Amino acid sequence: MNKNIRNAVLAAAMGGALLTTGCATKIKASSAQNPPPKEAFAGYGRIEVKPVVFKAGYVGDASGLAKIDENFRADLAAPLAEWNKRPANGRTLVIEPVVDELSFKHGAKRVLLGPLAGSSGVLMHVAIHDANGNVIANPEFFQRAGAMGAGFTFGVHDNMMLTRVGKMAAGYVMANYDKAVGGPTGADDQATAQK
Repeated sequence: MNKNIRNAVLAAAMGGALLTTGCATKIKASSAQNPPPKEAFAGYGRIEVKPVVFKAGYVGDASGLAKIDENFRADLAAPLAEWNKRPANGRTLVIEPVVDELSFKHGAKRVLLGPLAGSSGVLMHVAIHDANGNVIANPEFFQRAGAMGAGFTFGVHDNMMLTRVGKMAAGYVMANYDKAVGGPTGADDQATAQK
């Protein structure tokens, strides 16, 4: 009997340790607010949007990357078509979204392990430059799905995280078209790297 109690306490302690270590993502944003671009995007006669990619040398979840790209492009499709109908003025803006880090818990891992699989998180920046490579803006976007919420919804929160980050990046592009105003990164104080 004494041995069974000791084993049960040991198992509970190990489970508790796993639960607490798997909860927080190590992915962090640098700030809560993106600065305005150097100028409003309406000053460009053509706007070109590149596909969302991982940063050079980074290997991440391809299905998560595809979901981010899908949401980013879906929100920009209609405005982009309108913007590019205007007469060309010899100026082109290039928008290149790059995922710096992605921890995406999904599928069997999330269903089987639930909260023990840990949190999901994504950090993406959007390199916005002119045709000559001059940087106009370089906003970053952060989203996370907490281990508990994502675990108990069998991954719904993980997938929504990918939707939110794509929409947030597209929202920055749309918000800064007529006037350079900046926008949120999506990070709160807990998700901002301490300098």
